Amino acid sequence: MDATLILHLGRRMVETALVLAGPALAVTLVTGFLTAMAQAVTSIRDMSMGMVVKLAAVAITLLICGGWMVEVASEFLIEVFHHMQALGH
Repeated sequence: MDATLILHLGRRMVETALVLAGPALAVTLVTGFLTAMAQAVTSIRDMSMGMVVKLAAVAITLLICGGWMVEVASEFLIEVFHHMQALGH
């Protein structure tokens, strides 16, 4: 196992993690901003309202993107297992 393989797998791992976390983080960011703006305009100071809206938005995002996320994670794991198999031979 050489350094280039380790660097390649490490880079792919970070890329995959960012791609998988991206949709949920983006939706949380946008939803949090819009909720904060709505609370500021209406003078509502309820902290739980923002959290409930963000949780619902992330849940919907995971339902929509869940299949794609599993596919991306599976492709990465298959690549890792292929590299492990090549090391064994």
